[in-house]
Amino acid sequence: MIQRLDSPTIGEEIFSLASNIFPICRSITGNGVRETLRCLRQHIDLTVHEVPSGTDAFDWSVPQEWNIRDAFIKDSAGNRVIDFRSCNLHVVSYSTPVRGWLPLSELKQHIHTLPEQPDLIPYRTSYYRPDWGFCMTHNQLQSLKDEAYEVLIDSSLEDGSLTYGEYLHRGATDLEVLLSTHICHPSMANDNCSGVSLLTLLAKRLAGVKTRYSYRFLFIPGTIGAIVWLSRNESVVSRIRHGLVVTGVGDGGDPTYKKSRRGCSEIDAAMAHVLRHIAPAGEVLDFSPYGYDERQYCSPGFNLPVGRLQRSQFATFPEYHTSGDDLDFIHPQHLAQSYRLITSALDVIENNLRMVNLLPRCEPQLGRRGLYGSLGGEASHASQIMAYLWVLNYSDGEHSLLDIANRADLPFATIRAAAGRLSAAGLLLQATDQKDDADRAGNMTTASKG
Repeated sequence: MIQRLDSPTIGEEIFSLASNIFPICRSITGNGVRETLRCLRQHIDLTVHEVPSGTDAFDWSVPQEWNIRDAFIKDSAGNRVIDFRSCNLHVVSYSTPVRGWLPLSELKQHIHTLPEQPDLIPYRTSYYRPDWGFCMTHNQLQSLKDEAYEVLIDSSLEDGSLTYGEYLHRGATDLEVLLSTHICHPSMANDNCSGVSLLTLLAKRLAGVKTRYSYRFLFIPGTIGAIVWLSRNESVVSRIRHGLVVTGVGDGGDPTYKKSRRGCSEIDAAMAHVLRHIAPAGEVLDFSPYGYDERQYCSPGFNLPVGRLQRSQFATFPEYHTSGDDLDFIHPQHLAQSYRLITSALDVIENNLRMVNLLPRCEPQLGRRGLYGSLGGEASHASQIMAYLWVLNYSDGEHSLLDIANRADLPFATIRAAAGRLSAAGLLLQATDQKDDADRAGNMTTASKG
């Protein structure tokens, strides 16, 4: 069972990997992505893909590859007042190369700060518009003397490739669960060292488990990575039955799940169920066409059943896209809970069968089958007996185990365990016309017409 992938140390393990990849300067292309994927390959047999610059992907094309070696702003005395080597957020990602001397008045036109958060460095990008710039705390900017400064951004922007990682755990069928996370952000712990590290260790632990579904893990640059992957894998897309985008899963905020575009996918029901029983303060949001890569997977031409799990919603906390999103902002206990939410949801979709009660006329006698306590009415048996009764009553071939768990307001694991014992006692049988829920809801082609 997927829930058995848990362990008391999983939060610390995820945090350790996040700490290892935190210092790497990543962007949507470049050697930082490759270095990060090499770190992940120490844990899983990751396939690394290189897609050349200029490759068409629907309405987009793969951009030139960006790499950076050094950057600084030096004062007239030669002191590095801004040093890329101390914090890679100091440089606007995808900055074109620059070298020279600028007066402060001109330099300020290329400096980004957060006046309302004067001690934090903002994260800024310029992926698709040639530009250059520095980011610093507003207090640093205020302290700069009115003099000329030496400026260097030792970067390159040239034809290369977009790099992404992919790992496939093969199950008993070729129907797939897609688990996707963006790998393009530099040194920010929650967004998204947390998601990258969590899915890596989930894939590592899943490797030794027999599953019904196959599981495809994607480690991709945001937006362009999902678009490129979809454009190259349309034959795979039709096999995807459930999916999650995972990001920002290490902070102390209550978990948030954003539904797929369909709004009634099995992954939507599974995540809502586990949130209610594991993190009742969590929130379920309806789909909107803004956010992370779920908006690509859920675009109308694909309309895949892919939702998004994060903790605090993006852009709602002061550390978002700043240097405040450091390793002190995430915690092993929050990473562990996020991991358990995901494994619990996967356990639901792995085991969400429809059953048939073989003795549907009145209640079968549970006692002589060893399913009832020796003393009727014992409190310790109450929830177990109720689970038996709910399963027996709604095992009509139409209701899934998740349907029953929600109707009974009991954890899915309790209902699944009850169904297992009832089946072993000869009282239940899996529905002979069992179908995957995504098939019952309609395949990708028909769904995309909605």
